[in-house]
Amino acid sequence: MRQNILGLFIGVLISGVAPAHPESAPVAPSHTTPAALVQEALANNPELKFYAAEIAAVKGSLKTAGTIRNPELHTEAGYKNTRDNFGGPSGEGATWSVAVNQTLEYPGRIALRKAIAIGDIHLAELHLQQFQLTLAARVRTLAYSVSIAQERSMAAREVADRFLALSDVLAQRPAAGVTPLLETRIIDANTMNFRRQEREAELAAKTAAVELNQLCGRPATAALQVNASELNLLQISLQTLVDAARANAFDIRIRQAELAQQGFKVALARNERFPAIAVGPYYSQENATDKEQRAGIGISLPLPLWDRNAGNIQTSKAREQQAKASLLTTEREVERRVAQSAAILQVKREEIEKWQADTIAKFRDAAELADRNYRLGGVPITIYVETQKQYLEVLGAVHDIKKDALQAAQELEILTGLKLYKGEQRP
Repeated sequence: MRQNILGLFIGVLISGVAPAHPESAPVAPSHTTPAALVQEALANNPELKFYAAEIAAVKGSLKTAGTIRNPELHTEAGYKNTRDNFGGPSGEGATWSVAVNQTLEYPGRIALRKAIAIGDIHLAELHLQQFQLTLAARVRTLAYSVSIAQERSMAAREVADRFLALSDVLAQRPAAGVTPLLETRIIDANTMNFRRQEREAELAAKTAAVELNQLCGRPATAALQVNASELNLLQISLQTLVDAARANAFDIRIRQAELAQQGFKVALARNERFPAIAVGPYYSQENATDKEQRAGIGISLPLPLWDRNAGNIQTSKAREQQAKASLLTTEREVERRVAQSAAILQVKREEIEKWQADTIAKFRDAAELADRNYRLGGVPITIYVETQKQYLEVLGAVHDIKKDALQAAQELEILTGLKLYKGEQRP
């Protein structure tokens, strides 16, 4: 009766994640690697279109900055009546005039506007490159998270199946005393605990797979099986990393570009103190007493008496000071992040080196050995249960260390442009 209840409880757990329509065949998961997923994301991620459109937009502003203003056409038409106050001749007739004016910018103004537009293009390209590198790092992290969670789920399922099979064996033995009953309860409790770990690992894998699918432009519910290879972590001195970050960090390069932009804007504000000049020919004709014709060249310009563009100059200078302060703050922030990530990577790499390559295999073999000997009465229940738990704990600890090391290495790659791991081709 007890085994039937336990089997029913486990069946309910399994049915909770079973498909709603068992008659429909499940879709087989696609087997892929982190490197392949990175390439797929860089080709299909929908957010990349946003950055591509931004570059196209700022290229359009470059065309606008270098475009000369259209000439202006001025025309007049009317009627003229002339009378002499002393009895002289009088007359009337039509009058009309036409003029074309071309605005000429003050020297250097168009070049400054084009320089600002070119800087905007450079900033948009930097943001695109930063997003691509960040996207690749996120996809790679999620891919390894899916692989780790799937491996944990398989290991927990293996141990849970082992306990369930052992519970079935103990149920067939005749109960003799309290000890067998208590051992059975211990086995049943651990079976449910390991099933819970299995479901948690499956949930972690599915959660990461949903985000990973969307980053790669796939349907969120697409089945995914990731085969991740081992990564060999490289060792680079902290000073080398800091120097590389000062030269390659996107945050610093973006702040430098923004500072250069503000310098051009200050120069443009100063240039705009001087007015643009409108020059063009004109022609007019009057038919009243006599036919009168006039032709010449006209020049017009605003007189810079009251508005010397002082407000815009002051604002642009203040923005330039803000850009300088932001650059200094960003440089310090990047150096701090590099130092922290390098420390994490160093500690995790040392921890990984302490683990032998076959550590997980040894604990798996020990768990199987404990299972066989417990069935034969060679080891007590405490050693048997502890061996199974330690197998899963060691597996989880090794995976957590590797995951933390990978995240630190990718953070350093984003900051410095240097790859600190081997095992797959860089996108």
